[in-house]
Amino acid sequence: MTDTDLSRQSSLRLSRRHLLSGMASLGMLAGAPQALAQKRVQIPEGEFVPLPIALPNFVAGTPSDGEVSIGVTQVITNNLKRSGLFAPIDQAAYIEKIVNIDALPQFQNWRTISAQALLTGRMTRQADGRIEARFRLWDVATGQQLAGQQYVTQPENWRRIGHIISDQVYERLTGEKGYFDTRVVFVDETGAKERRVKRLALMDQDGANVRYLTRGNDLVLTPRFSPSTQEITYMEFGQGDPRVYLLNIETGQREIVGNFPGMTFSPRFSPDGQRVIMSLQQGGNSNLFVMDLRSKSTTRLTDTPAIDTAPSYSPDGSRICFESDRGGKPQIYVMPATGGPAQRISFDQTTNGTYSTPVWSPRGDYIAFTKQGGGQFSIGIMKPDGSGERILTSGFHNEGPTFAPNGRVVMFFRDPGGNSGPSLYTVDISGRFEQRVPTPGFASDPAWSPLLS
Repeated sequence: MTDTDLSRQSSLRLSRRHLLSGMASLGMLAGAPQALAQKRVQIPEGEFVPLPIALPNFVAGTPSDGEVSIGVTQVITNNLKRSGLFAPIDQAAYIEKIVNIDALPQFQNWRTISAQALLTGRMTRQADGRIEARFRLWDVATGQQLAGQQYVTQPENWRRIGHIISDQVYERLTGEKGYFDTRVVFVDETGAKERRVKRLALMDQDGANVRYLTRGNDLVLTPRFSPSTQEITYMEFGQGDPRVYLLNIETGQREIVGNFPGMTFSPRFSPDGQRVIMSLQQGGNSNLFVMDLRSKSTTRLTDTPAIDTAPSYSPDGSRICFESDRGGKPQIYVMPATGGPAQRISFDQTTNGTYSTPVWSPRGDYIAFTKQGGGQFSIGIMKPDGSGERILTSGFHNEGPTFAPNGRVVMFFRDPGGNSGPSLYTVDISGRFEQRVPTPGFASDPAWSPLLS
């Protein structure tokens, strides 16, 4: 194996490509069975029982490696548990103690405690200070290895190692890409409600490694990740007209996309990252415009005496969903990405509710939305033709859905009102596994990054 030394600018600036370039297969057994997920772990629609998985602490190569070994194990355990698809077995129930990951586990010991999968690993500090991580994933029923890899990196990157291993376990056991080695940009909110300071903040998808991207001198809104680079676009209210910015989160450099007259809303990247689509207010109405980031040329996509806003591209870039009140109340419409006739897809025959903040799934199969009706704010999904509407969660004030890059989890924010403030939550597209995402303070308007690459 050729180890690739990872020069570190920050623990958040690592490339999955660089990490994986130092990886090698650990003795995959010939004829290994297909992933357990294809038989046992399915994205739930009806009744569902999470897959029991044993996650003993990674073995420490030396006594000084004990803390990071336990830390990596805890990151993996928390990730898999939060997904809702796995049930990590309490370590107190373990019969066998893993001391050598190169030795074959005694699988009967793990069958006795009803484990269906077993993950073993080792963290070893090398002479140059870097850490070597190895793991093996086992099918307990057959006693065969499903995955096994090793890689070398700087010790400060141990949490990313945990996320990458989590992604590999998730993918091997579900057949779906993972989403743990990702980040979320959001609006951090502090201070009294009437004088709240709002800053752009960035964190790992599990709430760790928070860092601030703006100082809070100006109001910031609607941050959105580029699907192809580690850039975000957002809107900022300064001393003059609101401006749309591009911010490179690796270098901290930012540039103005445009300083448009009037109000600018909801900038979002095209799938190739070469364009930004947004809503520009002109008089009493607003229309959709798209700007080419290279030429800076702007094209108008809608021209109606209504409010068209919150545009979002389909993954292939051929269509756009957006919010419009052209029919009297805010609803969701879909039209070609180049403009043209728009088709309404949202219809609520029960509460005559309104729909807003649509966002297209990275898989292309659903559009998430905020729905207001019957005194509730709901987060839901529907197919791009408007069929199959499913409410994932309802409450006093839920808003701002964003998809994980595998399209299987939605993050949003909830504001309980009063003197409190908003918090971030995730929910599976089945409507299960809702849970709060920890943040230092109040948090709103999240946007999920693609997998780090």
